[in-house]
Amino acid sequence: METPIRIHVVEMILPEKSNIIIGQTHFIKSVEDIAETVVTSVPGAKFGLAFNEASGDRLVRWDGNDRELVDAAIENARRIGAGHVFVLLIRDAWPINILNQLKMVQEVARIFCATANPVQVIVAETGQGRGVLGVVDGYTVIGVESEEDKRRRIEFLRKIGYKRA
Repeated sequence: METPIRIHVVEMILPEKSNIIIGQTHFIKSVEDIAETVVTSVPGAKFGLAFNEASGDRLVRWDGNDRELVDAAIENARRIGAGHVFVLLIRDAWPINILNQLKMVQEVARIFCATANPVQVIVAETGQGRGVLGVVDGYTVIGVESEEDKRRRIEFLRKIGYKRA
């Protein structure tokens, strides 16, 4: 017997000057391990973390050190509603500073996005529950980089310290 499926486009809340990382994990221990990864990767980073429990109490579990980011992470997780999904909002740090360490957290199964762009999460809903199909990160491409665009990109990376001169 086929199960009907509904598709939802879920808008994420992205507080000012923050980045969002959305991923999937498999265990309640993830909340503490992801929080520890943030604070040990970038001491002083502000963050809010929410994790949707997939069984048992099925609560939105959370951690963080910035109330605005915690509240937004919880709201984003509730909007997604899919089990084992986590939403991490960071400020005073960049995804590039923690992404590899986050991928190494034993419970993390995948990362859907890491961005400061507007994000929409594509969610499938069945009679059992919800699951993330993917994300829309930012906007549609409108052209191809010119030589001048390329020069500016290279200069920008050096200006912000991510490449050497």
